[in-house]
Amino acid sequence: MLRDARREHSWPLMGLVALLSVASASPVAFAQDTDAPPKVARTVAVSPNATVNLVNLLVKQGVLAEEQAQDLIKQAEEEAYVAREATKNAATKAQNAEKSATSAAAAASPPGTKRVTYVPEIVKRQLREDIRKEVMDQAKTENWAAPNTFPEWVSRLHFYGDIRVRSENQFFPKGNDNSGNQVNYNALNTGSPLAPNIGQMPVRDVDTDRNRFRLRARLGVEADLYDGFTAGLRLASGDSSYPISTLATFGGGGGNFSKYPVWVDRGWLKYEMWDKVAISVGRFDNPFFSPTDLLWYDDLGFDGIALQARHEVVQGFTPFFVAGAFPIYNSPLNYPTNGSGSASGLGSDLPSADKYLFGVQGGFGWQAQPTVSLKVGAAFYDFDNVQGRLSDPCGVVDATTTCSTDLLRPSFAQYGNTYMQLRNIVGVGGAAPVDLQYYGLASAFRVVELTGRLDLSEFNPYHVLLDGTYVNNVGFNRAYISTVAFNNLGASADGKNPGAFNGGNQGFMGRMTVGKPVVADLWDWNVYAAYKYLESDATVDAFTDPDFGLGGTNLKGYILGARLGLGRNVWITGKWMSANSIAGSPFAVDVLQVDLNGKF
Repeated sequence: MLRDARREHSWPLMGLVALLSVASASPVAFAQDTDAPPKVARTVAVSPNATVNLVNLLVKQGVLAEEQAQDLIKQAEEEAYVAREATKNAATKAQNAEKSATSAAAAASPPGTKRVTYVPEIVKRQLREDIRKEVMDQAKTENWAAPNTFPEWVSRLHFYGDIRVRSENQFFPKGNDNSGNQVNYNALNTGSPLAPNIGQMPVRDVDTDRNRFRLRARLGVEADLYDGFTAGLRLASGDSSYPISTLATFGGGGGNFSKYPVWVDRGWLKYEMWDKVAISVGRFDNPFFSPTDLLWYDDLGFDGIALQARHEVVQGFTPFFVAGAFPIYNSPLNYPTNGSGSASGLGSDLPSADKYLFGVQGGFGWQAQPTVSLKVGAAFYDFDNVQGRLSDPCGVVDATTTCSTDLLRPSFAQYGNTYMQLRNIVGVGGAAPVDLQYYGLASAFRVVELTGRLDLSEFNPYHVLLDGTYVNNVGFNRAYISTVAFNNLGASADGKNPGAFNGGNQGFMGRMTVGKPVVADLWDWNVYAAYKYLESDATVDAFTDPDFGLGGTNLKGYILGARLGLGRNVWITGKWMSANSIAGSPFAVDVLQVDLNGKF
């Protein structure tokens, strides 16, 4: 009905002007109550709203009914209210934008700078648009549009992972000793004891080239637990539980597209105090500063507890300290289970043979110049109870017999360390001794390490990195080891008897890298060259690089490598490693690796 009334009483422009003129001369007005809807009034003050005045005039002259007039007045007041609020909001936003611009100008201006508070309208519009975009981005990030969609704890989780696909070729030159002297002591010690006979001992490959394709897949999560506590868990692939590799070999594990095992690779809790002191427990990354892999392989996880501390004493100079205790091996709770004894009457459980690594490291980081930084560290590592000892007299009957020092054999090893026989075997009941042996490490290991990194970034983002490490096993006793050593022996003087022990206790590595320190984007690159020299008993061979010389100590040689970014977080690497043995039988191998890597 209202729409029809509007159509019936439409006025020409001149008629409206005339009516307004009459209205201005007549005592027609609109009276309104702030709490009540507007009403038509005939003898009140003129309203500030021209539309209301016009409606009142039309009512007075009988053109509109009061009911129609009330509807029109209500609509006019509502539209006027909306217009006022829109104007108020626009003014407020403009004032806020002007304040933001003034604050930004003040922050960017040095002391004493005179500021002009006037902001052109075009700048205001641009500021409003920038603020709107910033707020919208924040709303998306913080999930304003859909509150309570996810539980609060989800925001405290960080997931990450990586994939590596590798092609590896192993090339053996002529001249390697393939007479059976290259014994695989890890295979022997993790199986049944064997007689020290070259025909029975397991040996390593020294003369047959190999190629294999391998996969490394890892998925982890870190969680913020509040009040300085964090936790982490990472799962990884791998052919076995060996500590220095999470690679699974294509066609391995039985072949025929068999699935790969998944291992708990990390699991830790950490407490950080003041962003300067952290305590970690569980299984975590190497807590020590180790720019090279001479002593510790990059993928190695440490089980135990570690304390890390650092503090910037003056600008650019930050000392640091690390200490930790790490179980290497824990004796079985009931060993041996078969109740077998020895000639000395041993028949109950053996005493504990737990093994530990205790480590401490101190050093400093120094930003000498904006383009020159240096970090150095000095460490001492004590491998407790890893050295082998000759057992009590042990009457071995068969492979199930247990002797008192059997637990001192390494639970995992690579190649290079010097070994001694663990069992003091005697005959039983007048019978000839049954010579079934296990082997332990001939040396004690108390290792001093000096390491450092020099970073030159004069041509940033491209850097020159110089890394170096020197190690010395001060627990090495050449005179004693020479009396018990079973390998790492020099050439025989008479062609019949073994030669003298010629292993050693020192090592060093130097590496230079040119390019971006981290390859993370398309066409990022770096190249590097390194030389490594690591004598037989400079450190425990179980934790060193498994790729150089196919793993372990008693190796020297060079490494050449390059990395190239193929996209964001995708890169390809190539590495050539050429290694030769230092002591013992001749051994050499060249390894070529090409990796395609991706992370998220």
